[in-house]
Amino acid sequence: MAKEKTLEERLFAAAVLRRSFELRGEEYAEGFRFVYEGVLRDMGLEDGAVVAFLASHHDEVERAIGRNL
Repeated sequence: MAKEKTLEERLFAAAVLRRSFELRGEEYAEGFRFVYEGVLRDMGLEDGAVVAFLASHHDEVERAIGRNL
């Protein structure tokens, strides 16, 4: 059985997803909402918590999606 993810791990995964879609532009907004809301629900997270995590871990998330700072 897989180890349950910590809150920080779940926030990081959701922040990477959110940031990846932000970089793709508006044409992906509808698909993003559909996927992102499902991820939040499945992970037991709220968007505000993900946004706050992203603000305080921006560089780490950028590196995870392959953007060099």
